[in-house]
Amino acid sequence: MAEQDRIEQLDTAIEAMLAGRRAEVSGEVAALAAIAADLREVADPRFKASLKWKLVPPARRTMTAHFTVHGAAGLVEFIEEAFGGEEVFRAPAPDGSIAHAVVAIGDSTVEMGDAPKNAEPTRSAIHLYVPNVDELYERALAAGAKAVGPIVDQFYGDREGTVDDRYGNRWYIASPVRAGHRTVTPVLHPHGTGRTIEFVRDAFGGELVEEPYRAPDGNIVHVVMRVGDSLVEMGEARADWAPFDAGIHLLVDDCDAVYARAVAAGARTVRPPYDAPYGERSAYVVDPWGNRWFIGTPQKS
Repeated sequence: MAEQDRIEQLDTAIEAMLAGRRAEVSGEVAALAAIAADLREVADPRFKASLKWKLVPPARRTMTAHFTVHGAAGLVEFIEEAFGGEEVFRAPAPDGSIAHAVVAIGDSTVEMGDAPKNAEPTRSAIHLYVPNVDELYERALAAGAKAVGPIVDQFYGDREGTVDDRYGNRWYIASPVRAGHRTVTPVLHPHGTGRTIEFVRDAFGGELVEEPYRAPDGNIVHVVMRVGDSLVEMGEARADWAPFDAGIHLLVDDCDAVYARAVAAGARTVRPPYDAPYGERSAYVVDPWGNRWFIGTPQKS
């Protein structure tokens, strides 16, 4: 076979592969076409990111706070500048936005991704336990956060200051580090915290860590629940706050079963269980208060 004929056949085979068709080739050309198919995605950053996720997955907890914002790269930078975070994973989307990123803060991680241009972002609240609240509060302001509450010594023993980042996420920065809490604890602020407690219990097997602290009007000001190896805090949304609609990545032993329990408890389905390309059996639901739950079970390799 002439060299030009082989090149033309190989070009035809590669064009067919890219179009999703199968080319009828044999011998040396077939071997070269097989190599081209194997190497097809090597230069794709999404392929590299998925490979990194599988080879070096970040530390996984039952619950991980997940932000959906317009401009996730800026949120990564803010967390790095304000709280000393370190980006450990990024999967870019074809348009250059961030499909998924993971940032380590202290002994915890947070996840984030860019919201589609026609979709509303979320607003999350985070309790950030650190040994140096005064320093990090000032660093957060220097990084562009807005002061919501000054640093005060709370009656329950925390020294705490509150800021909002430019995406509307609320950060309760507190010292000293409480026993049983990690650096990052998600906080839910629904209208109807009592019913949210029931939902987390029924859907995810959550258990109260302490009895709810109530205001004189009966509303629950603060409560802590345990789900798996993680904690989540809750407190009634106030009249001067818009309700938050947090995102939480929830790792469980059986995605399908937990998804079914969440729907039975009142959650709305966004995506039923499916085998995600990043190695999880995954589902996505929104609870009655707008909080988004990304339920996942790591698949065995």
